[in-house]
Amino acid sequence: MAPPGGTGHWTSVAMAARIAQELQEARSWSGVHDLRPLDGNLLRWGGLLLPNKPPYNAGAFRFELTFSPHYPLSPPCATLRTSIYHPGVDTTGRVCQPLTSAQHWVATTRAIQVLQDLLLLLDNPDTERVLRQDLSHELHQQPDVFWHRAEEHTRCHAEPRPDTPASS
Repeated sequence: MAPPGGTGHWTSVAMAARIAQELQEARSWSGVHDLRPLDGNLLRWGGLLLPNKPPYNAGAFRFELTFSPHYPLSPPCATLRTSIYHPGVDTTGRVCQPLTSAQHWVATTRAIQVLQDLLLLLDNPDTERVLRQDLSHELHQQPDVFWHRAEEHTRCHAEPRPDTPASS
C-alpha cells in the first residue's frame, strides 16, 4: 500500500492523522482503559491493559506504546510499566512481541492489533514467547508454583481494575 501523497514517504501530517484515527479506534476496545497520549505527545500513548484470565485479571497493568517517527513503516514499541510475573515480559517491562519485530512488522498493522496481541500474550503465558527463562522453566516444570507466584505478584503490584468499561 502506497502512503498518502504517492511519493513513497509518509508525511508527518498523514502519520499524525493515522495515529489519531488509530487512537480513537483503540479507545473503543474493551481491553484498555484510560488510553491517551502521554504529555500531549501523539507518538506516546499510555493506559491500562485489562487482562481477561487469572491471575492477571485480578488487576490492571499500565503500559506505554511508543511510535517511531517512521510509523507505520516502523513498528511501535510496547512497554509494561506495571511489574508482572510473566515469562514474556522482562523486569524492565520489555515485551516479547514478535508482531512488532522488524522481520514481522507490516505497515498495514494497526495499533489496536499491537495492543490486542499484547493482551493475548499476558492472558496466555507460554514457553515460546520468552524473555525470562527462569519463569518459563518454572511454568513448564512447576506450574502450580508459577501460578501461585503470579497471583501474589499481581495482588502486590497491579493497579486496581477500573469499575467502568473503557471510555475516553
